[in-house]
Amino acid sequence: MKEVTIYTTPTCGYCKMAKEFFATNNVNYIEYNVGTDLEKRKEMIERSGQMGVPVIFVGDEMIVGFDKPRLSGLLGL
Repeated sequence: MKEVTIYTTPTCGYCKMAKEFFATNNVNYIEYNVGTDLEKRKEMIERSGQMGVPVIFVGDEMIVGFDKPRLSGLLGL
């Protein structure tokens, strides 16, 4: 399975929905809290050009926000 990385903040509703989707579908992921991790916040902005969360990477594919159909497709669910 492709590596999944999600950049989140604790107060982000869409981040919670994405993590629940991953949990429901047994998808392992790496989570970075860009609310407290300034280095990862900088990395997220450099990789995505985005300030908002969630920013999700499935392999080299980037998704901004919680796009369930696209996530399902990229993960083969």
